[in-house]
Amino acid sequence: MKSKLLTAMAIAAITSLPTLSAQAQELKIGYVNSERISRESSAAKAAQARLEAEFSKREKELKDFETKVRLGEEKLEKDAPSLSETERLRRQRDLSDQGLQLQRKLREFKEDLQRRQTEEMTAMIERANRVIKQIFDNEKYDLIVQDAVLASSRVDITKKVIDALNAQK
Repeated sequence: MKSKLLTAMAIAAITSLPTLSAQAQELKIGYVNSERISRESSAAKAAQARLEAEFSKREKELKDFETKVRLGEEKLEKDAPSLSETERLRRQRDLSDQGLQLQRKLREFKEDLQRRQTEEMTAMIERANRVIKQIFDNEKYDLIVQDAVLASSRVDITKKVIDALNAQK
């Protein structure tokens, strides 16, 4: 009795394998490389151009101020032997104040730049996610994975996402 039951179960399992295999083949999976989208899409390039335009003037001003402070330090070092004690201390104090001011401005610049980069990246990611969702719905995917450790080029739809992003205005 036991062997007949096992035989029946084995036959049932074997006959269902083609059905499971057919169902597995119908599964539609896609992979998206977010880093590549951030690098290659026109939306990412436009965001980078906006950031450069927004921060380039301020960056140049900071570099100029940094040069001014450095030149002031070099001049003080060169002139120090011929300066009175009071004048040397006054110049040192002024340079120290300028150095602190430069550090503060650099920190503020970096914080502002980081904040704006995050804002731009978030907006681009939201746009990319909407495009991915459209592709998911329109092409009836079962699963789309972002940033997998390994993925076959057969399931890579990154180019399709980039093209769809670039087509948007």
